[in-house]
This record gives sequence, structure tokens and C-alpha cells, in this order.
Amino acid sequence: MADEPLVLGIETSCDETGVGIVRGTTLLADAIASSVDEHARFGGVVPEVASRAHLEAMVPTIERALKEAGVSARDLDGIAVTAGPGLAGALLVGTSAAKAYAYALGKPLYGVNHLASHICVDQLEHGPLPEPTMALLVSGGHSSLLLAPDITADVRPLGATIDDAAGEAFDKIARVLDLGFPGGPVIDRLAREGDPAAIHFPRGLTGPRDAAYDFSFSGLKTAVARWIEAKRNAGEDVPVRDVAASFQEAVVDVLTRKAIRACKDEGVDHLMIGGGVAANSRLRALAQERCDDAGIVLRVPRPKLCTDNGAMVAALGAEMVARNRPASDWDLSADSSLPVTDPHVPGTSHTHSHSHSHSHSHSHSHSHDHVHELSKDNLYS
Repeated sequence: MADEPLVLGIETSCDETGVGIVRGTTLLADAIASSVDEHARFGGVVPEVASRAHLEAMVPTIERALKEAGVSARDLDGIAVTAGPGLAGALLVGTSAAKAYAYALGKPLYGVNHLASHICVDQLEHGPLPEPTMALLVSGGHSSLLLAPDITADVRPLGATIDDAAGEAFDKIARVLDLGFPGGPVIDRLAREGDPAAIHFPRGLTGPRDAAYDFSFSGLKTAVARWIEAKRNAGEDVPVRDVAASFQEAVVDVLTRKAIRACKDEGVDHLMIGGGVAANSRLRALAQERCDDAGIVLRVPRPKLCTDNGAMVAALGAEMVARNRPASDWDLSADSSLPVTDPHVPGTSHTHSHSHSHSHSHSHSHSHDHVHELSKDNLYS
């Protein structure tokens, strides 16, 4: 195990400051500082509040992770950081911290994709990913069906949400029901005591002419809100548990149905589900049931690894090192809309000693011996 890459990962795409340390596919530390309570009174994530919280939490969280892993920062083989997608200001805090640590320690830097990281984290739970992997990613910002022949270099989007993401719909319905923020966990809890067949809510984009793998939850959200409004206008009590169960069933029915269809169409016998909504108990149960019926192996990480965390970034970083992927340049920038087709942001302006040479003829191209001749100003470009 000692010869497997030891990588520290930093995740700051939204409201969680996550720092994980991974050796190969073994999780050594997963430290998180969340600012969710600071956002709750606003009913959603406030970017400026999130950025400031990351700034305050960064160094203590890194120190806590190193202590938990029982390793020194000098032992690291690389530092990985979420370069996007996410909130621009929040991502900047993470990328700046990663650059500073990598530069000070003389370690290679890997800017990685948030969505690819959500897929790769499953390696920490169930071992190496099958190739290709079919992944259903569902969170507050994303609902995507992705085919990943190589998680470090080849991730193909099959379908995505055309409006609200699944997690976003959970938050909005929770708000209509006065259940607070975030909405996912509380709807999941209440739905267990409700009847999922009590109210038939629409299943978006499931008609014969609709895009096979795309998702839409905006119409569902509107239908649920109108149903609640009609009850209230009639002076009747809203059956909160039945609404929660019926709404949740409409979401997970569509998600699992499309994911199974994609697996069959692409001839893939594994399905990986990740992202914050993958912590939902009904999604896990229905996915298991439908995968069993279809002869598909389901892989879902434990709930703590489904939500945003540093371990997933470290997992993808370790895979980058293990596969000799080129490190990122020092001018790595946060990209709030980094496409999932870019699992990582490779460097182009210098040659790496990791058996990766580039054909670019930059005048300052040099062998990468973990030491860079550059001015400190470049760190903040």
C-alpha cells in the first residue's frame, strides 16, 4: 500500500469545506466544515457567505485531515482541488489554497472536475470502478447521466436536467411546505410515513417523443406547489407526509427508470449513483429493486460520501497520479461551468517527469522536479 499515491483533496464548490486524504483507493481522512446553518436563515446558499466560511475553515480543516490520516503534508504525492463546476467565489478559495500548499510543498497540483469526483469516490467504498461506468449524479445543482470509459480522461454526458436539478426541486417543495432548508433530508424522513401513491404527480420528459436521458423537474415542482395551494385555498389541511412521499416517488421513479434504460441501451451492467440526493433512502431502495430486476449491479457510496466532501476530490486526484495524468499549471483557474467532459484541467506549459511530455514549444518548458521557477505573483493570477 505504501507505493500507492498519497493525495490530499480540497472541495469548496458550494457550502462545504471538505478536505480528504486518500492512499490509492483507501480513505485515510475525511474532514468537513459545513456552513449550511449560516445559509438556513436565507432559505438557500448565499455565495458570499459560503466564500467567507471557506476562507475561515480552510487551514483548520486541512490540519484536522492531516492529523486524522496520521501523515505529514511533506509525505503527499499531490494536491487535488475542485476547479469546477460550482460557485465561482467558493471555488477560488479552494484553488488558491491548493496552489499555495502545492507550491510551498513542491508538490504537483491537480485541478479536477466536481462531477467526475462524485463518480470516483465510489472507489473508496467498492474498489476500482468498472470501465465503462454508468453514473447517475443527482444533487442540488446537477441531475446527469454520464458514461465514463475512463474517469480520468473520458467522461461522456448522455443526459442532464433541462431546468431544475432534483435536489433543487426537493429544496423548493420543502420551502412551500415550510419545512426549512435543506429540503432533501426532511422530505425523505416525512415520506417514510406517507403514501407514495396518494397523489399522482407528473413524471417529466417520459413521453415517447421526449429526450430519453434528459430530466425536467420544473413542471413537477409547479404541479406540487399548485396542489398544495389549492388545498390551502379550500381551507383544508395539507397532508404533508403524503405530499412528501408522492413528490419523492415522482422524482425517483424518473431518475431510476432513465438510468436503467441508459444501462440497457449502452450494454453496461453496472450503475453507480452519486451526489447529495443519492443519500435519499427511497432512491437507493427503488434503484436496488430495479437494478436487481434488470440484472445490473448497483454501486452507491455510503451517504456521507454522496454529499460534497474532500475525499472524492482526493480519490480522483490519486487516480490521476496513478495513471500518470499531467498535473495542472500554476495558472489553474476556477471555472464555475467546467464541463463534465473535462475530468481534470491538465497543464500545457511545462513538461512533467511523470513520463508525460508535451509537444508545446514554450520557452520556459522544463523538467518537472516538483520545483518551479516562477514568481509568487503567478499563484494569484
